[in-house]
Amino acid sequence: MSTTTATTAVVPPTAGVRKNGKNWHDTKKPFRPTAGLTSYAKRQEAKKHSDAVKELEREMKAQHEAERQARIQRIKDRREAKEEKLRYEKMAEKMHHKRLDRLKRREKRNKLLNS
Repeated sequence: MSTTTATTAVVPPTAGVRKNGKNWHDTKKPFRPTAGLTSYAKRQEAKKHSDAVKELEREMKAQHEAERQARIQRIKDRREAKEEKLRYEKMAEKMHHKRLDRLKRREKRNKLLNS
């Protein structure tokens, strides 16, 4: 007594040989012009999401640019202070320290008035 079990395998239908012989090409599907359309609500939701992403990108870029400008400003201030210090050192070689202090005070006063 032998029992045979029938196995039913799902086999995709074969299309056969293509008429033009170009078997390496994909088979074409019927043209469905309304297949890619989405509802207005879905489009609005997608637009809202993309706008939020763009706003976040803008904020991040602005923050990055502000940090960059602050770094540049620090470098400029440091260079300016260094040049000022060198200038005063050169002046100190030539003149008395009290006169030098007096000139520094006058220059600072003029800077505050002019800016």
